[in-house]
Amino acid sequence: MMDNLATAAYIVSAALFILSLSGLSNPETARRGNLFGIIGMLIAIVATTVSRGFSGFVPLAVAVIPACLGGAFVAARVKMTEMPQLVALLHSFVGAAAVLVGFATMLGGEHAGTAAELYLQSAEIFIGVCIGSVTFTGSLIACGKLHGVMSGKPLILPARHVLNVVMLIATIALGVKYGIDRETEGAVTILIIATILTGVLGAHLVGAIGGADMPVVVSMLNSYSGWAAAAAGFMLSNDLLIITGALVGSSGAILSYIMCRGMNRSFVSVMLGGFGGGEGAPVAAIEGEHREISVTETAHLLRSAKRIIIVPGYGMAVAQAQHALSDVTKKIREGGADVQFAVHPVAGRLPGHMNVLLAEAHVPYDIVKEMIEINPHFPITDVVLVIGANDIVNPSALEDPASPIAGMPVLEVWKSKTVIIMKRSMAGGYAGIPNPLFFRENSKMLFGDAKKVVEEIRAAMG
Repeated sequence: MMDNLATAAYIVSAALFILSLSGLSNPETARRGNLFGIIGMLIAIVATTVSRGFSGFVPLAVAVIPACLGGAFVAARVKMTEMPQLVALLHSFVGAAAVLVGFATMLGGEHAGTAAELYLQSAEIFIGVCIGSVTFTGSLIACGKLHGVMSGKPLILPARHVLNVVMLIATIALGVKYGIDRETEGAVTILIIATILTGVLGAHLVGAIGGADMPVVVSMLNSYSGWAAAAAGFMLSNDLLIITGALVGSSGAILSYIMCRGMNRSFVSVMLGGFGGGEGAPVAAIEGEHREISVTETAHLLRSAKRIIIVPGYGMAVAQAQHALSDVTKKIREGGADVQFAVHPVAGRLPGHMNVLLAEAHVPYDIVKEMIEINPHFPITDVVLVIGANDIVNPSALEDPASPIAGMPVLEVWKSKTVIIMKRSMAGGYAGIPNPLFFRENSKMLFGDAKKVVEEIRAAMG
């Protein structure tokens, strides 16, 4: 009876998880999607607890309740600018859980079944542990890069591709050996070696990625964490965990593909190293003089313009300027001008980073446009206001074949009548590449903290 009820609850939870993913695909329904996910997870936890009997309720409560309180505390205090590294850190927890479940399953007792079933169980454990280990170390490296405790530049080792292939082949060989020696004392040693080796592989893979590829890395690790959860589901014979992991893994993979397509790159090329990775010809310095503009002049241009496009970037997130920017947008629209926001697929440090910030500031969803949709509008735009974006508006991507970001689709802001670039300095972006946009005749630099400057623009507009 209990098993039947648990199965029914799992079906309901799976349906809610699917509805959650569907809701998260659109900013207007994202809040509802989150709610579906929370309810689905709550049902799953209760159903699993009841189906296993209440004898293990106390130790489960001891583990779960502090974890929930800790998660709520962190979620309430984390800044939006720190959300990417928090997501990467949470991915590492999933990877660590898969590794621990694998070792617990192996050491938990005798496994009955045919020879084929035993080999299948061995494969489940080995693959689950390896995926979990790659996810764990890779996510920690990504978290360190995003949080600034590690350099954002790719870590390039000599013959790194050969090293990756050697580690992959060694892992496969260990997997075969593990399957053969599954019932021997040496199996634990083999699994430990494989865990360490794949952990090094995960750290090396993500360490070699940097710059403009970081949002893709976060999405990729999200996919990895899903497959790690699915592997844990196989080890625990839990159908819901398998379904949930597959949903997360596949959706993360699809998102990674979409982002790679938006950057005109393949998933393999991302894995082989990030933009600005330090390989190839050195990037030449750009000669020329930039032109500055004042807050008062900017406010005047925004009041007199008929068509305006705003390009948000990570600088807006760091300064938390989205709320003041939303107020400026309202003032411009009240004056009768057409205002749109242009969002690049990899703007910020997280997939959908800019969309979340703009939604938080109550910017209307219908004026937030994707790159493909907005690029044809730049030639007929009077003013483009770039706030803290750099690599995603760099014309070198289209005009300089030797540039590290050559071929990457960017927002073609330079085609507008006037471009105002809001930055703290003339420094390059996250990929460390100089931007010739700063020196274009129709470009003007507005220096300062984004939030403070936008608030001054808001005041100057009256």
